[in-house]
Amino acid sequence: MLFEDWIALAFVLFCIVLAFFFSASETALTAFSRARMLQMEKSGNRRAALVNRLIETRERMIGAILTGNNVVNIAASAVTTGLLLSWFGDVGVLYATVIMTVLTVVFTEVLPKTLAINAPDRVALLAARPIGILVRIFGPMLVGIEGLVRWILKLFGMRVGTDQAFLSAQEELRGAVDLLHHEGSVEKSDRDMFGGLLDLRELTVSDVMVHRTEMVTVNADEPPEEVVRAVMLAEFTRIPLWRETPENIVGILHAKDLLRAIQSSDGDLEKIDIMAITLPPWFVPDIRPLSEQLKAFRRRKTHFALVVDEYGEVEGLVTLEDILEEIVGDISDEHDVPVPGVRPQPDGSVNVDGAVPIRDLNRVMDWSLPDAEATTVAGLVIHEARSIPDVGQSFTFHGFRFNVLRKSRNRITALRITPLGRKPPLAKAG
Repeated sequence: MLFEDWIALAFVLFCIVLAFFFSASETALTAFSRARMLQMEKSGNRRAALVNRLIETRERMIGAILTGNNVVNIAASAVTTGLLLSWFGDVGVLYATVIMTVLTVVFTEVLPKTLAINAPDRVALLAARPIGILVRIFGPMLVGIEGLVRWILKLFGMRVGTDQAFLSAQEELRGAVDLLHHEGSVEKSDRDMFGGLLDLRELTVSDVMVHRTEMVTVNADEPPEEVVRAVMLAEFTRIPLWRETPENIVGILHAKDLLRAIQSSDGDLEKIDIMAITLPPWFVPDIRPLSEQLKAFRRRKTHFALVVDEYGEVEGLVTLEDILEEIVGDISDEHDVPVPGVRPQPDGSVNVDGAVPIRDLNRVMDWSLPDAEATTVAGLVIHEARSIPDVGQSFTFHGFRFNVLRKSRNRITALRITPLGRKPPLAKAG
């Protein structure tokens, strides 16, 4: 073999190595974690900063990589063909085609891309500096190529950089967390908290409020001793007071203020002026997003508000705890009365109180029942059935069977829910 042949073989090997590098760099610089790279840049990693700068001009970076990759691949194929022609004659073209196809597919495509996709951040950091130099070298040419590509795409009605993402940033974050949970990297409780935090902008006060039928209220026209007895029997510290009708809320009585008044009156309950120690009620619209209500609670430094509809009628009440529970799950203290609203059965079914919120049931059972049209499980059944069902009726929708167990007048008080022999899909977080 001549000395020139050895030089040609060395050149082909060098081109394959460069093609390996370009393929790995292309995959890594399009698959790395931008969030992790941004955090590394904030920590002072210069290579991470270079990676982030490269991705800002993605079209130019891809153009530089593809230009380099095609140049070395074409050069390696041409030299190999010439070398094998000199050795084997015309049949050398066939040999060169087979050899370069195998080398290109295995060593310059599959192998480097597989390596890069398994460690994209590490490969991106290693490739950032050489690719940055390549972009600067090919700069003028890449600007021309980029302009030509944009012009061609414009002919087909496509404008680079103007199309909106198919998913919103919140949906992408939710999808990423659901995927990590599915892979076992994120626990269910953490996924639920993250999903609940994202849901604050989508949920309104009416989605988490305590309905007026479940509110504990006291008639302010009752004698002071009756008011004190009612407050002491309640498990809450803030009690709405009403006059004439339960919907006419005139104030909020705090148990701590009542205790101070009892102490000031030396235990003589008749001397207590209940209305003098009540706080004025704060009314908020039922359509206010939870994120805004949370800010309002912090701004007013209070934890309690009454919810009204568009006609000004009281619909229920909402507390800071109700909003926090949407993020962290159920919060119980030593005074909470345990209400077993969700009771799993040995046969795989679940007995559920009709007033249980759909979001709470989804969170507990890891289900994905829709909550857009109804807030409670009973409301979902009525919405889907388009009627108020009777005891004993069954309905099947959304992959579950709903059996009505108990009913009080027009209210469904208990149901049995049975999954229909399939693994429920990933629940929407929150």
